[in-house]
Amino acid sequence: MNDFLNITAFLSFLLLIGTFVKSKVKILQELFIPASVIGGIIGLFLNSNFLRQYIEILPSKWEGDIRAIPGVLIIPILVSVPLGMKIEKENKIMKNIVNTGGILFLITFTQLFIGYLVNFIFDKFFRIKLYKSFGAELNSAFAGGHGTAGVVARTLKELGSKYWELAQGVTVTLATIGLICGIIFGIYQIKMKSKTSLKKDILTEYKSGHIKDRTKQKSIGQETMLNTTIDTLAYHLAIVFGVSGLAIISLNMLKKLNIPIVSKITVWSYGMLVMFIVWKIMVKKGLDWSIDSKIKTKITGTLTEFAIVAAVATIPLRGVIGYIFPIVCVSLLGFSLTWIIIFKLSQRYFQDYHLERTLAMFGTSTGVFITGLLLLRICDPKLETPVLQDYSLGFSITALLGPILITLCIQLSFIYNYFYPMSLLISLIVFTVIFLEWYNKGVEI
Repeated sequence: MNDFLNITAFLSFLLLIGTFVKSKVKILQELFIPASVIGGIIGLFLNSNFLRQYIEILPSKWEGDIRAIPGVLIIPILVSVPLGMKIEKENKIMKNIVNTGGILFLITFTQLFIGYLVNFIFDKFFRIKLYKSFGAELNSAFAGGHGTAGVVARTLKELGSKYWELAQGVTVTLATIGLICGIIFGIYQIKMKSKTSLKKDILTEYKSGHIKDRTKQKSIGQETMLNTTIDTLAYHLAIVFGVSGLAIISLNMLKKLNIPIVSKITVWSYGMLVMFIVWKIMVKKGLDWSIDSKIKTKITGTLTEFAIVAAVATIPLRGVIGYIFPIVCVSLLGFSLTWIIIFKLSQRYFQDYHLERTLAMFGTSTGVFITGLLLLRICDPKLETPVLQDYSLGFSITALLGPILITLCIQLSFIYNYFYPMSLLISLIVFTVIFLEWYNKGVEI
C-alpha cells in the first residue's frame, strides 16, 4: 500500500512539474503539448540508464507497476463511456450525427488497415519482421490518444505477449506525433481556407493551458447529491469503479465456465456492456438525474492524465528507436489519408460548415477529442454552429465501439497473422462506404 501512495505521489509530482514547465517554455505552448506528456518525458529522463549511473531517483521495483498503470486505468476510463449518454432523435440532427459517426468509423477502419498494411509491406517486401500485432497502434494513438496505449498494452498482456511494453511505447510515440502534427496542420488549414482571422485569445488560452480570468472559469459539474448522504464526486466514482469491479468479477466467473466467445472478451468491452445495462436501469427507475456528465468526464479526464504520464515515463526507448522507420512510414501514410478522407467526405455529405466539421473530425482523428474542439473553437469561437453537437454525439458512438474493434484486431493478428484483421477491415471499409452512399442518396453532390 505504501508503494501505491508513493507511485501516485511520484506521478502527481510529474504532472505538476509538467504544468509548470509548460507555463514557462514557449515552444511547448506553441506545440500544444499537454502537461501529462511533458511530465512523462521528465519521468522518462529521471528513470533513464544515464541518470541511474549517478543517482537512483525512481526505485527499480516501481518501474513495472508504473508501466502497468495505463492498462489498469483504461478499464474505468472505457467502462464509464455509456454512463450518462444521451442521443437526440430529431431527423435533421440525426442525419449529421450519422454522417459524422460514419466518417469517423471509416477513419478508424482505414487507420487500422494502414497499420497492418505497413506490417505486411515490411514483411513481404523488405523482409523485416515486425511483431505480430503491429498495426493497431496507429488508430489507438491517432484517434485514441496517449491514454489508449493502455488498451493495446492490456490486450497483449492478457494474450500472454512478451512485447506488450514495446507496443505501448510505440503507441505513445505515435500519439505524440499525431497530436503535434494534427494541431499544426489544422491551424495551417484554418489560415489557408478560413475567411475569418484566427482568434488570438482562444489560441493564447489553449497554449497556456490555464484560465486566470475568474469570470471565464467554468464549473466542473452540478451537485446532484448532498454531503449529508454522499459527496457527489464520490458517488460518481463509486458507480464507475463499482461497475468496473462488477465487470471484472463476473467476467472471471464466466471465463471459468470455458464459454468460447466469452473467454475472448476483454474486461473493458464487457464492462461497457455492463455499464449500458446499469445506465438503462437507472434511466428506467428515474435515477438519471443523479448523474452529471461533466463530473463523469472530469473523473475519466483525471484518470487519463495519470495513465498518460505513466505510459510516457516508461517508454522502452531502445525498442521504440528500433521501430522508428515503420513508425515514420505508418505516420505519414495515416496522416495523409486521414486528412484526404475527412476533407472529401465532409464536402460530399454535409450541406453546411464544411471546414468546421472537417477540422473537428480531423483533430479528433489525429489527437484527442479536445484537439478537435480546439480547432473547432478557432473557426467557431462562440460555438454558434451546430457542429459541436453533431461532432460530440458522432464521436460518442465511435468512442464506444472503437476500442472493441481495436481489441478484436489485436487478438486476430496475435493469434493468427495480419491478413485476418486486414480482411475484416476491408469488409468494414466497403460496408461503411456503401452505407454512407445509401444513407445520403438524396444529397446533391
